[in-house]
Amino acid sequence: MGNEAIARGALEAGVNVASGYPGTPSSEIIESLAIVAKARNLYVEWSTNEKVALEVAAAASFAGLRSLCAMKQNGVNVASDFLLHLASSGTRGGIVLVTCEDPGALSSVNEGDSRYFARMLEIPLLEPANFQEAKDLTRWAFELSEEIRNIVVLRSVTRMSHASGNVICGKLPVKFRKAHFVYDGSIMDPLRGPVISTPVVAKHTLQQEKLKRATAIFENSPFNTYSGPKKPELLLITSSACFLYSREAIGMLELQKRVGILKLCCTWPLPPKLLKKHLNSAGKIMIVEEVLPFLEENVKTLAAGMAGEIGIKKFYGKMDGTLPSVGELNPDIVAAALAKIVKVKYKTLSTAYTKELRKAAALIPARELTFCPGCPHRASFWSIHNAIALDGREGFVCGDIGCYAMGALFPATGYHTTPTLHSMGSGTGLASGFAKLAAFGFDKPILTVCGDSTFYHAVIPALINAQHNRADITFIVLDNSGTAMTGFQPHPGLTVSAMGEAVPSVDIAGICKAIGANVAISDPFDLEGTCKILNSFLADKGSLNVLIMRQICALSPEKKGKKIFDVQVNEALCLGESCGCNRLCTRIFRCPALTWDRSKKKAVVDEVICAGCGVCYSICPQKAIIRTEAKKK
Repeated sequence: MGNEAIARGALEAGVNVASGYPGTPSSEIIESLAIVAKARNLYVEWSTNEKVALEVAAAASFAGLRSLCAMKQNGVNVASDFLLHLASSGTRGGIVLVTCEDPGALSSVNEGDSRYFARMLEIPLLEPANFQEAKDLTRWAFELSEEIRNIVVLRSVTRMSHASGNVICGKLPVKFRKAHFVYDGSIMDPLRGPVISTPVVAKHTLQQEKLKRATAIFENSPFNTYSGPKKPELLLITSSACFLYSREAIGMLELQKRVGILKLCCTWPLPPKLLKKHLNSAGKIMIVEEVLPFLEENVKTLAAGMAGEIGIKKFYGKMDGTLPSVGELNPDIVAAALAKIVKVKYKTLSTAYTKELRKAAALIPARELTFCPGCPHRASFWSIHNAIALDGREGFVCGDIGCYAMGALFPATGYHTTPTLHSMGSGTGLASGFAKLAAFGFDKPILTVCGDSTFYHAVIPALINAQHNRADITFIVLDNSGTAMTGFQPHPGLTVSAMGEAVPSVDIAGICKAIGANVAISDPFDLEGTCKILNSFLADKGSLNVLIMRQICALSPEKKGKKIFDVQVNEALCLGESCGCNRLCTRIFRCPALTWDRSKKKAVVDEVICAGCGVCYSICPQKAIIRTEAKKK
């Protein structure tokens, strides 16, 4: 996998420390390194958030070690505060920030483009275009970092991180570095002085000199390559996975003799001499990239400055609408754009084939996003919805990012409770803000939810803010004992580290009590008890109330395949659509394990996927769903 190739490149570079925060599509980098941590004398950790992860990696760099920090695109925003200072202070041992981004938002709630941070903070940016380069470019990134004494950003995308390809591995180092932090030199001594970003102007000047050195190195980098005719009719400039799309599109249209491809792995700062050479070769230029026109903007800026030497060029890309500025690209999209520019016919699927494809697609059952069978979040939102309804004041939930983001969906078991959904921890900050609007006529009760990993990542400051400013909110922690959405990576609430070592856990309830909040703990599978606590909290005005709903994820390694109950439907008691409950179990509760038998017109439990939580037993008004203690296997 691309992420494994990145991890391998770091190992070949002699990485000593690796840190990160789980986030698809980046998680496998740290996981791959954690597996070999003891064998390769590495320190690997899942940090509480991306800013802390980068600080941990930077400390290693300051001590002369090589370090890697991995995150997804959202995480770069979190880490950017420290990243700004780190870019100014400079580094010592090689340090690489890997950002794995998600064009098309395949597993995200945005498709943020972090490349702009490289330009804004004046640090080098590298983008591998295939799996071999994912390894080789990572290794080279450490060397570049040490040559210019600054952090280097390596950007991957989902189709690079999660796709697979063949990689020729290099040798692993046999010597290991020893940490040694020196700080007895002058303030401008990069290797012996204090590692700080002042004096600001002098350090900023030095930072820009480092960037110029990177530019000179990029001019002759073997990772920037050209293929095609000497004088192409159209020049494609591309990077990352878009190189693969571009190469395939040219092959599909048989344009190898008419169209050339300049593949750039060093995308910031751009090498001007290399660009000048290739811009001179063609009158038409097409920029292929994901997601925003970052490369296009920078190429056009260089071309404008060279106009007297290379002439006026015709550019195609995102800015003129040739390519979309949202979503993923693919070979078909690139081929369609190419065909239009060079005026060749692009053979799409035949009408007959498309017609048959639509017929086949119509036979596929509609599958909406929903919580897994046995997911504690389904039960949690059921209780939250009912508590709000019983309260009668039209309260609502400020949401957060995680599996429970589906609380914002309706009717996919979100029960229409969550009208806001933003970044990690923002639900609590928003709730704190809503709760202070009483002076403006706002009187609805405010609830907010977050997961256990998110609590440590970003919620604690917002929760302290709510308590300090007397925000009347009900704060709910959906504690399923792990970072479930990204693969059950450990967090500070657990007793195991990324490397499998025993570590002390940090108690969520203890933290909340320490700041003065009222705290209760419930099992979300206990619908009646949970709803009762919620209603008492909603009635308790003027306080910060915290409910920790604690139930392990049904898919966690500890619980997967282990049922609490055996569940089935008593057909004699099930009244189906005559019940008067509007088929509460299959239309509203909507557990995938509860299905509707159209022939019998009865609810049925799919025993294959039923997780045995038994919550559906509590919601059937006819008690037609029965549960018995599961037999131990």
